Amino acid sequence: MNSMRIRRTALAVAAAAVLPFSLAACSDSGSDTKAAPSAASGDEAKTGSSSPTGDDAMTGDKPFGAACAGVPKEGAGSFDGMAKDPVATAASNNPALSTLVAAVKQAGLVDTLNNAKDITVFAPTNDAFAKIPKADLDKVLADKEQLTKILTYHVVGQKLTPKQLENGSFETLQKGMVTTMGSGDSYKVNDSSNVVCGNVKTANANVYIVDTVLMPK
Repeated sequence: MNSMRIRRTALAVAAAAVLPFSLAACSDSGSDTKAAPSAASGDEAKTGSSSPTGDDAMTGDKPFGAACAGVPKEGAGSFDGMAKDPVATAASNNPALSTLVAAVKQAGLVDTLNNAKDITVFAPTNDAFAKIPKADLDKVLADKEQLTKILTYHVVGQKLTPKQLENGSFETLQKGMVTTMGSGDSYKVNDSSNVVCGNVKTANANVYIVDTVLMPK
């Protein structure tokens, strides 16, 4: 009898010793199973966040052209800074457009441009104005009526996208027509003026900086 009791006691002790290890093993196995989907979910989240689709979708909405490299990286004259101001104010913060800004002020068009809604401005650089003989330029700057005609010929009453410039014809505020053609990051206006920095956003306009002053017929 004593030997049977001893044997039963031994078996009970052994079972008690094995049981915790069995439970621990089941618990570990369960946690591993749960961890796997969590890790997979994390990988899926990372994959989604690193997808280039969003960036690709925005690429066509960014400024383009060789002259864009000369735009300040920070401050009011940067792309971000210009986007916050109406077009005449934004242009005044870009050193490459100082002659245009002076002409706009001379013609009394600052408020007209700043208060306009959804326009496109083909903005000649200082070098574009420098192509005009000084005597002729001075004469134009002194003639407010003629200056107004020239400047308003550079403005279209709608926001034009690069896609629209591929083969377009648009009425200007001066009532004349401008034609555009090109693709990618290469566009011409009136077959003579090159867009050197395009699709620049301001608070109320899309701006295409050009290398030649446009002259109405």
